[in-house]
Amino acid sequence: MSLLRTEGIRLSFGGLLALDDVDVAIEAGEIVGLLGPNGAGKSTLFNVLSGLLRPDAGRVHLGDQELTRALPYERALAGMGRTFQHIKLFPSMTVEENLLTAQHRHLDSSALAAMLRLPSWKRDEEEARDRVEAVLELIDLERYRRHRPGELSYGTLRFVELAVALSLQPRILLLDEPASGIAQREAEALGPLLREVRDVLGCAIFLIEHDMPLLLSVSERVYALDFGRIIAAGTPDEVTADDRVLSSYLGRTRRDAVAAG
Repeated sequence: MSLLRTEGIRLSFGGLLALDDVDVAIEAGEIVGLLGPNGAGKSTLFNVLSGLLRPDAGRVHLGDQELTRALPYERALAGMGRTFQHIKLFPSMTVEENLLTAQHRHLDSSALAAMLRLPSWKRDEEEARDRVEAVLELIDLERYRRHRPGELSYGTLRFVELAVALSLQPRILLLDEPASGIAQREAEALGPLLREVRDVLGCAIFLIEHDMPLLLSVSERVYALDFGRIIAAGTPDEVTADDRVLSSYLGRTRRDAVAAG
């Protein structure tokens, strides 16, 4: 059984068919890329997976749970993490506090225990801080723990958002253009970091990225989406050699590309 899978996802906005019979499957611990031109339906698919949009037809499964009608917070509780094209953090909180907020899904003690500062609450707090410390070290953000988002560069905020998502301890992490707007040196560091995240934390990663060298270098498999349909799937080499993918991106076939040298 795949960790994340969809069956026949369809979604329309008015008369526009945004997703058309989309089937994807991602195994535990796998890094999978999703490529396609602007408007192909990539972020729409992520919004369906994370519960921000409800499909007209089809199903979403995470492990043995069907999540098609589950709310976003229920999907987070089930083990799904998500970042967005536009960074979403609490601006009045420090980096460390943003990560601690994401730890609430792991707290077992009650609100009463927190109010009375009972041993169960203190134990939960210590464990949460230990997990935050581990993520800060993994993403190399320890020096920014006391900073608020408004004090940090855009590139650093991208890594903070990744750290917050990882604080949920997801089984699968959906990354929507994590390299968007960051410096070249930061983009070059992102690929090795994502592999390290997968190896250390064991979570699968489903990745949308317009930085093609990054997406192709880090992904073990790739899906190509165009006009809401999966047009190719396979290894990065297989997908980038597919005539439909070349036509979708470049308006030419593989034969044309070879002739062009």
